[in-house]
Amino acid sequence: MTDDSAVTVTRSEEAFAAAQRVIPGGVNSPVRAFGSVGGSPRFIARGKGALVWDVDGTEFADYVLSWGALPLGHAHPAAVEAISRQVVRGASFGAPTELETELAELIVAAMPAVEMVRFVSSGTEAVMSAIRLARAATGRHLILKFDGCYHGHADAVLVSAGSGIATLGLPDSPGVTAGAVRDTMSIPYNDEAALEHVFARRGGEIAAVIVEPVAGNMGLVLPGANFLPAIRRLTASHGALLIFDEVMTGARVAAGGAQALFAIQPDLTCLGKVIGGGLPVAAYGGRADLMRQMAPSGAVYQAGTLSGNPLAMACGIATMREMARPGCYEKLRQASGRLADGVRESCTRHGVPVQTAAVGGMWGFFFSSEPVTDFTGAKRSDIARFRRFFHACLDRGVYLPPSPFESCFVSTAHGNDVIERTLAVFELAVAAS
Repeated sequence: MTDDSAVTVTRSEEAFAAAQRVIPGGVNSPVRAFGSVGGSPRFIARGKGALVWDVDGTEFADYVLSWGALPLGHAHPAAVEAISRQVVRGASFGAPTELETELAELIVAAMPAVEMVRFVSSGTEAVMSAIRLARAATGRHLILKFDGCYHGHADAVLVSAGSGIATLGLPDSPGVTAGAVRDTMSIPYNDEAALEHVFARRGGEIAAVIVEPVAGNMGLVLPGANFLPAIRRLTASHGALLIFDEVMTGARVAAGGAQALFAIQPDLTCLGKVIGGGLPVAAYGGRADLMRQMAPSGAVYQAGTLSGNPLAMACGIATMREMARPGCYEKLRQASGRLADGVRESCTRHGVPVQTAAVGGMWGFFFSSEPVTDFTGAKRSDIARFRRFFHACLDRGVYLPPSPFESCFVSTAHGNDVIERTLAVFELAVAAS
């Protein structure tokens, strides 16, 4: 006798169960596990343009886009051709290639504050190396960061702030010792008074301030008009360095990154995601006098076997060249703006409080009645409603980041048809949530 009430197990659920037997939590990066929203993650089988399909064959409009790494969308012909051309020549040599120089030249030409660049394989590596360089160059130890800004999982920046206007960071993960974060301080994002207070007390100890110029790891939070200029002014006047973590924003919010958009020149810049077009690559760069302190031209050590990997370089070159085409960033800006507006308009019609933002190819929202300017405000948003909204969208074929504290992204492949379909889903999802 057949039990018609039996629950059908999807291939994604089967894949997740299999993964959990051999991979901690079943995923290789925590947010992928749907821990913030509940349920089982969708296992993706393929992507094309603005769309992805899971192992069950379900189609989704994709606004994760490998967490911002795919400004051209999935399997763009230029990227596919570049990777295919290179892989038959060799995937890795552990020796210099001209591809590294070509991509470096494209980055230096695009980024106002980058005169020299060093490639690594991940944003965490880039940040770790930039901080080491900043400490060596200044002879100081203290690093100042901002609550809710994520700079990778290196021990020194994996911290959360305590109470008070500015406190030394406490380890944000077991295994990170108090000693590892002793020289890291975290204060609220967009809080100019806290920033002034810290520099008044400890400005002579600060090696560098590291900041996401557009915060994308607490949800999308834009900097206040005076926030970035205040950081630049205080670091310069106290002999500290300014590090822009543009792993997310570099070549995504504008051709020259957030530093071009806001006309602020940091001393060092961390890059990733877009400059590899979906392949594992990151970089750090900045003033030539600083970068020349890196080995082998200087004494500050950093190395990596797969740094400057030829496949990643080829894909990055193709992506950067495509992004340089006229109208590319305007298309991203229009698409992200329409989506943010669409969420707000649907919420307004249904009486749901919401805050939205968009910049370049990034957009986001918080279910909140108050403007969100920092991590505290982000955490006060309606997380339960976000979970319901996320699943209502997922069930209708729209794949958003599975966390209320992540940014959404668009690509040049997100045409009017995909966006209109998404806006219709938003209307239904707001009503259902």
